[in-house]
Amino acid sequence: MRGLIPIISRKALAILTTGVISIGVVLVYIKLKGSEQLSPKDSLIQSLIDDSNVLQDSEVSYEKTTGSLDKKSFQEQVLVRRNAKLMIKVGLIAKGPPKHVMVEGSGYCKSISGDNVDEQFINHVLLSKQTGQIICRASNGKIVVNSSSYTGDVYLLNRGKGWLAVNRLNIEEYVASVVGAEMPNSWNIEALKAQAVAARSYAVAHIARPANMDFHLGDTPRWQAYGGLSSRTSRTTKATHETTGIILSYKGNIVESLYASTTDISNRAHGHLGASMSQHGAQILAQQGLKFNQILSRYYKGSSLARLRNRGN
Repeated sequence: MRGLIPIISRKALAILTTGVISIGVVLVYIKLKGSEQLSPKDSLIQSLIDDSNVLQDSEVSYEKTTGSLDKKSFQEQVLVRRNAKLMIKVGLIAKGPPKHVMVEGSGYCKSISGDNVDEQFINHVLLSKQTGQIICRASNGKIVVNSSSYTGDVYLLNRGKGWLAVNRLNIEEYVASVVGAEMPNSWNIEALKAQAVAARSYAVAHIARPANMDFHLGDTPRWQAYGGLSSRTSRTTKATHETTGIILSYKGNIVESLYASTTDISNRAHGHLGASMSQHGAQILAQQGLKFNQILSRYYKGSSLARLRNRGN
């Protein structure tokens, strides 16, 4: 994957306009164990509330921890709603424009006017130059676009420059797929968890700074590789579930956590931008017994772990 700017500041979040799918969260800070640690400062951060298109201030708080962040203590320190609906929109551009779309299982497709449309109609329209929008929703099924399967919603858009498919889904489902697309799912679970946190942080940064008006980021390594259901496994889902909501932060800002396959590639691609994780390096550290937070502290020095938490939890 490649990135552009390592930090999304509070100021950048504050100037976001309406029309961006939002996330209403409280950031709870926890120190990373490593050679450098940074205690987060109390401050205010602008955050977004899902589907409300309204920016709101959310208080930033943190937990002072001196011991290791084992699973039990971590869960005691931060209570998180596992079903928090932070949504992300992913442009499905890796395989080109949508040419064939179908819903498998429970689901439906509707035109922008609200009329139900069937598979034959959709695929006829996709071959035309007709502008418009079709929304396909998989309640308990999946949506197949160009032979790749996705959960959530798929928006089919044509604004006069050809048809585009956009997958809108829960960020935790998205992260589980990114982990499997960016790392072998057979790797050490702690490496997979470190990848999950890096991928989630990168995604949240792009929710704050979307690629364009239609999607937050694409599905190619230009952003993060994303394969829908094909790259989501039980192990990538486990790594995602055990790090639910955790992102990287620096001085109250979201870290656009860059990473690459090896240290050499990471340094060449991201060295001028600051911290970047080596994926193979993360695997080696995990095999040596380091936990995901310790792995992250090796690459994102001075950063803290922050956990997204819905208001009122």
